[in-house]
Amino acid sequence: MKVWIKYLIGIALGVLAAFLLPTDDAAFLGFISFLSELFIRMGRYIVLPLVFFTAIVSVNNLRKSNLMLRTAVWTIAIIILSSLLLTLVGIVSILLVKLPRIPITVDVATQVQKINVTGMILSLFPESAFSAILEGSFLLVPLVLAFLVGWESASEELTFKPLYSFADSAAKLFYNITNFATEVLAVFAVIITCCWVVRFSDVIAPGIYTPMILMFLVDFVIVVGIIYPLVLFFVCHDKHPYRVLYASLASLMFSFFTADSNITLPLNYRHARESLGIRRRTRGFTYPLFSIFARGGSALTASVSFILIWRSYSSLTMPLSDILWIFVLSFALSFLLGGLPTGGAFILLTILCDKYARGFETSFLLLQPASMIMCSFAAMFDTATAMFGSYIVSVKTKTIEHHTIQHFI
Repeated sequence: MKVWIKYLIGIALGVLAAFLLPTDDAAFLGFISFLSELFIRMGRYIVLPLVFFTAIVSVNNLRKSNLMLRTAVWTIAIIILSSLLLTLVGIVSILLVKLPRIPITVDVATQVQKINVTGMILSLFPESAFSAILEGSFLLVPLVLAFLVGWESASEELTFKPLYSFADSAAKLFYNITNFATEVLAVFAVIITCCWVVRFSDVIAPGIYTPMILMFLVDFVIVVGIIYPLVLFFVCHDKHPYRVLYASLASLMFSFFTADSNITLPLNYRHARESLGIRRRTRGFTYPLFSIFARGGSALTASVSFILIWRSYSSLTMPLSDILWIFVLSFALSFLLGGLPTGGAFILLTILCDKYARGFETSFLLLQPASMIMCSFAAMFDTATAMFGSYIVSVKTKTIEHHTIQHFI
């Protein structure tokens, strides 16, 4: 059975369970929420060692094959361009379609979330290099150490061959564990989806946020169903661009219900190798970087949400200067969300409201009940970017062995 079908069955059973189980009971709902959080944490368990050891081998092979610069340039370019594209799609869609206003509620003073840029920079180089391996959320910290080890181990192959062999064996070991973990996560998806649907039903019941949700859905269909395949067709000359979307189905579904940009990495790695045929030297380098920096989905959802809030407070037309300000700030801040695998979209919205000022400092509270929807769509956009972006890099660096769609897992 295909992996995406297993996840689809798990999600469908989770939706069904949300309507059949006594979720109105507070004690039972608390138990379901506990299991959901437990299973999500178990899913994150394999991410760090898989990324760390695979990155060492990837960087080592990229340096030895003289592909590091080319791979890095393509990866950085796609990250920047995809974030620009997604932010632009969000701004254009909310300007073209005037969504109904959200009823104004009494703002309650709350602490505005901040992004500690200096702290993030300092965390890249902890007091002990071994401390970097313990960092589980901000993947750039262990990735820097993996890059240093992988790069230097390629300088003298004979001297550092034992180290490379160990990293290679560890990467293969954790990949095999990943295969088992992704199968188990399809079962866990039942509880995770059940918990998500219960929370979603409370959000959508009043109907206030339904137009916004539909806009996110339409934007996603346009980006993933039209724009990204067209990019593959023209940039990679791929006559079957939708096979990348087909290979991404399980990751897209799971990222939506977990709203986590890191937890889907094991699924991405597996489909990259067994479905798309992307070699380890590329996927071990590109996927973590996309997960950390390609957060255009958060920029899209945050910009749409902010303009919706602005229109809810004012009947005037938003000045062009303010629109440009929202576009630039959303785009720029999206690159600083790497330490926030979950909740980054809503935190970006709180920062936009705080920086805009003019009485909007706490206006994000209008969308606080719908924050889970924002973050779910943001994670799905970012997962699609990682899958399509890594595929483009592998094609342009010729580190891919195309598989027929019949052999996709």
